[in-house]
Amino acid sequence: MVGIGPGGAADMSPRTLQALQTAGVIVGYKTYIDLVRDNIQGKEIISTGMTREKDRCAAAIEQASAGRRVAVVSSGDPGVYGMAGLVLEMLDASGKLDDVPVEVIPGITSATAAAARLGAPLMHDFAVISLSDLLTPWETIERRLEAAAGADFVIVLYNPASRKRNWQINKAREIFLTFKEPSTPVGIVKNAARQDEEIYITDLENMLHHPIDMLTTVIVGNRSTRLAGGFIVTPRGYAL
Repeated sequence: MVGIGPGGAADMSPRTLQALQTAGVIVGYKTYIDLVRDNIQGKEIISTGMTREKDRCAAAIEQASAGRRVAVVSSGDPGVYGMAGLVLEMLDASGKLDDVPVEVIPGITSATAAAARLGAPLMHDFAVISLSDLLTPWETIERRLEAAAGADFVIVLYNPASRKRNWQINKAREIFLTFKEPSTPVGIVKNAARQDEEIYITDLENMLHHPIDMLTTVIVGNRSTRLAGGFIVTPRGYAL
């Protein structure tokens, strides 16, 4: 399982590049395959569209069980909302976990890629929460939002909105406003470290005035988070 980070070679680790080069079969969501296509010339490619994760994992397991070297590609890190967990679960369920060698290769996450573009918003404790209720009941997500906001975590939002699903980001903001000041800094990064990157630095009151979609990572500060020039900083607490 290979994490490609944002997708550019400059942000991939040497282990990731080596795994892509030595694999005979590359498996992944077609959008992520396109990000690494220059690095996988001549490879057999198995790709599917969104929501076909189980199909991709099954294909990867079939190829690996036949003795082939397979790289299952995830953007960001494969163990953070990626494919690593599902592959391991399916190998375990099929009784093949002890027979198929597995390596999980980490990658730069959307949270850290976006944070780097904003400055240093994650210098203190933070929580990462996906707003997608496709696999997690909204009631569970809402409790997590309330708990994180109530404990004054910096909060990173993954999968904040899509064309068919945009009310969750509105609800998340409502929850945050019960615990955080409207002036709390918010960073919005679309396509972090990719072509067509967009960066917006705003606050909790005005965050919904900016475009937010599935390619966007939203970082909401805590009570100490502040602006420093064109950057967002959450102080660690060092005496200056």
